[in-house]
Amino acid sequence: MPENKGRGCVYYLRYHVVFCAKYGHAIIRWAVESRLKEIFASLAKEHGFAIVALEIMPDHVHLLIDCTPQHYIPDIIKTVKGNTARFLFKEYPYLKKRLWGGYLWNPSYFVATVGENTEETVREYIESQKVRGESER
Repeated sequence: MPENKGRGCVYYLRYHVVFCAKYGHAIIRWAVESRLKEIFASLAKEHGFAIVALEIMPDHVHLLIDCTPQHYIPDIIKTVKGNTARFLFKEYPYLKKRLWGGYLWNPSYFVATVGENTEETVREYIESQKVRGESER
């Protein structure tokens, strides 16, 4: 089992996180998708967590996050959603117009812990989303 060590602890913490664009709009495409991946990588580095797997669909995002016991997952999600929205609205003003001047992300989200036995299953699921989503259209 891959594990990390901290001061006085050994841990393995992974979370599968999913959140959706407001109103279910399919607005995360092309340049926005590429820029969003860059922002996620930057935020992960800045805040000390790792993105193990990432898939961006036109209307939602899947993340597999690896973090320390000191991280509080609602804070990570709040940071990620808030900063990505701020950067994307600044760089792509048409997004804000498309969302009637509102928010980029739906306020709710899904999060599940991922143990070592299920991680590969979750990783494959996340990585298959783009292919599966395109075949359903």
